[in-house]
Amino acid sequence: MQLTNSTRGLLAIIVTSGLFSATYADEDSPGDFPGTASKWNGFEQFDFELDTFDCRVVRPKQVAQGGPWVWRARFWGHEPQTEIALLKDGFHVVYCDVANLWGNAESIRRWDRFYDYLTDQRGLSRKPALLGMSRGGLIIYHWAILHPTRVSCIYADAPALGLRPYVRDLEEGDPGLERLTGWLDAHGLSLQAAKKYTQDTLDRLGPLAEARVPVIHVCGDADESVPMEEHTAEFARRYRKLGGVVQVIVKKGGGHHPHSLKDPTPIVDFILAHQNRNDVPEQ
Repeated sequence: MQLTNSTRGLLAIIVTSGLFSATYADEDSPGDFPGTASKWNGFEQFDFELDTFDCRVVRPKQVAQGGPWVWRARFWGHEPQTEIALLKDGFHVVYCDVANLWGNAESIRRWDRFYDYLTDQRGLSRKPALLGMSRGGLIIYHWAILHPTRVSCIYADAPALGLRPYVRDLEEGDPGLERLTGWLDAHGLSLQAAKKYTQDTLDRLGPLAEARVPVIHVCGDADESVPMEEHTAEFARRYRKLGGVVQVIVKKGGGHHPHSLKDPTPIVDFILAHQNRNDVPEQ
């Protein structure tokens, strides 16, 4: 069905007002999103509110077949070279605000709502690529573990993958607890409860491995904020033991920053290679 310009305008008004949600009739012509339009690195960006939280969508100039998209978690715009390259390949780039939620139940609720909106109402692929840097690793993995068949692949960059490595040697009153207060509060945990916590990403990799979700990590082996050995290296050991496939790119002597790679080609190629992964049906 072809929509006239006047019809598209009417639908945009209705969607913005919240009275109706449009579904794309033409997968290659997704149309405007609601909210405020602007430019981001030469591409159209739309900022809008879904329920009570802020969302953002950047649209490619030409949408690739199947409506692929990459879902950025936290730290919007930081080292965006991967997203820019994917936009040129026809991917949408999306974001919704889960700041300071540390991958908790509320952040999952927001991601579930945004996923339904983008797939059911906006016609995008049902298997996005997930991108998380640093603490963004919490939400991408917590969400993917709950919905492993809704993920094409995961790119994690120096990701924080567990709370226990940070609290293991701490006691009440330790100055090191101050930077963890938000994380503990977001999950309703005391220090002692956190030491016994069994819901970290590292504890629950089974569903991802069973669904054969491909993973790529980029990290520095001198990272003091998110030590490679306790996070990415431990993740790789456990994931491979479960039969999962993970590629790790190590930046020798690299710290927590800068994230990504100056030339993101290895990351982009990985995501492109798995964008149409259909070996496990979406549920």
